[in-house]
Amino acid sequence: MELLDYRDRFPILEHTTYLINHSLGAMPAAVEERMRDYARTWAERGIRAWGEGWWTMPLTVGDQIGRIVGAPPGTVCMHQNVSVAEAIVVSCFQDDDRNRVVFESANFPSVRYVYQAQRQLEVVACETLDELLASIDERTLLVPVQHVLFKSAEIQDVEAIVARAHDVGAHVVLDAYQSAGSVPLDVSALGVDFAVGGSVKWLCGGPGAGWLYVRPDLIERLEPASTGGQAHARPFAFEPELEYADGIARFLTGTPNVPALYAATAGYDLVEEIGVPRIRANSLRQTDLLIREAEARGFEIRSPRDPDRRGGTVTVYVPEFEAVHRELGERQVLCDFRPDAGIRLGPHYYNSDEDIVRALDEIADILASGAHERWLGATARF
Repeated sequence: MELLDYRDRFPILEHTTYLINHSLGAMPAAVEERMRDYARTWAERGIRAWGEGWWTMPLTVGDQIGRIVGAPPGTVCMHQNVSVAEAIVVSCFQDDDRNRVVFESANFPSVRYVYQAQRQLEVVACETLDELLASIDERTLLVPVQHVLFKSAEIQDVEAIVARAHDVGAHVVLDAYQSAGSVPLDVSALGVDFAVGGSVKWLCGGPGAGWLYVRPDLIERLEPASTGGQAHARPFAFEPELEYADGIARFLTGTPNVPALYAATAGYDLVEEIGVPRIRANSLRQTDLLIREAEARGFEIRSPRDPDRRGGTVTVYVPEFEAVHRELGERQVLCDFRPDAGIRLGPHYYNSDEDIVRALDEIADILASGAHERWLGATARF
């Protein structure tokens, strides 16, 4: 099956040029039926639904994510979002003598908030890889790193970071939100201690379905302080004292987000069907096309040209890009921008080459005609 044969499975492609998959992947049509399944189950099975699959969905859906990111069965569980997942990781180390978190300044900022809110931790923000590696020492507890940086789409040297962190006994938390589903990822081969991600972007799974991977040998050794009923060994015994469940279930919290998990699997199914290596090959071809066509129009590129260092997005800088972005939206070209970076264009497997050319032609026309000037002063909303 050709990749463009999947276009008709994404309703929004009928009326937009959709190049914002690094922010919110297009919704698969199958989501609508999944949500009806959820509603029917609730309506017809009621309380029985918990024992017929709802309760274990954070683990069964987690195993599907595991197949996509190279994690063994029983090492991934689902949460609402990455902030929750990382807060659970931090809570495992309340009594640790180490108190430093060595952080890349280019990481997604909301992740940094989680660590800044832990008053016992010192967050050391680094501008370069060399500075990061030099800052990881025996005081370091955690090293959160993005697999693919959100502004530039640069793939980070995770192997070097893991090697340095492990040399001094620190743990690496890999944020794979901007890579899972578009860039091949094997968390086992990388040797990361934890990995987190979500479904909103390249997995086309929608909001409310984040995930957490824990390295197998750490699972039984750690006891998260951020916890809830699902993490108990016998949750329906309603015992007054906490006894952690075996396995990855001990990293769960309270009632799972069941409807989000129903919705998310429609996107995961397609990623598994196609395969991330095939998605990646097409992504590299299209982002290379995007770079060539953008430069031919005189636009500046702020993403890596080296395909081995480039994720699925290309950041294009043009004057007054905030206003240009707003005018693109009026023309049904959906993309986004980030401060101090430029317009982000992220084609996925269902995008055509014509989508890319159209977006760049529209940018050129907007700049030439001055159509964007009515939007000067625009700021990012989503």
